[in-house]
Amino acid sequence: MTAKAEIRDGFKFRGGSPALDLAATVVGRLGAAPRDLLATPADLDRWLVAAELAEAPPGSTEGNLVQARSLREALYRLALSRAEGAVLPDADRDLLNGYAALPAAPLQLDADGRARLSGDVRGLLAELAREGVSLLGGDFSHRIRQCEGPPCAVLFVDTSRKGDRRWCSMSACGNKAKVAGYRKRASSSAHPDESRDPS
Repeated sequence: MTAKAEIRDGFKFRGGSPALDLAATVVGRLGAAPRDLLATPADLDRWLVAAELAEAPPGSTEGNLVQARSLREALYRLALSRAEGAVLPDADRDLLNGYAALPAAPLQLDADGRARLSGDVRGLLAELAREGVSLLGGDFSHRIRQCEGPPCAVLFVDTSRKGDRRWCSMSACGNKAKVAGYRKRASSSAHPDESRDPS
């Protein structure tokens, strides 16, 4: 079974959960000028297809876009609270529970033998909310981490055996950190502290 690409149609899928992948649709969240990748209903359609929640663009509306963004921000704040060991914000918990209580997109078995979600965008968002509830209230809630690769803010589920994963992606942020560490060590060994007493 081949691993799925971490970047699909311009969106990052490194969270290990669709709920955390939705939260990653804001680029540079910790920087001075964050950029919302869900700028239009068409962007939401693209994300739902890239996330493999929809087979074809489901026809998102402006209202769906507002709903997706509010769900995304609630999921981000709740997951960040879990990562930091903080109390879950009541307003975000209530919003998530409200979305999760809506009729979710039904799972269907296609003629090709694959299971697929069907239904409208609201149903797909309800399914995402349920995924979020399962993650935030489940066995892996204590394994939610925020990537340590500056300036990355991606939240992910640490499924490593030791539970000490630090980066959202070893091939991206993890590799950058290793290269930076190597360069720092190489620079310090090439330029030893000249102020030391050589004796």
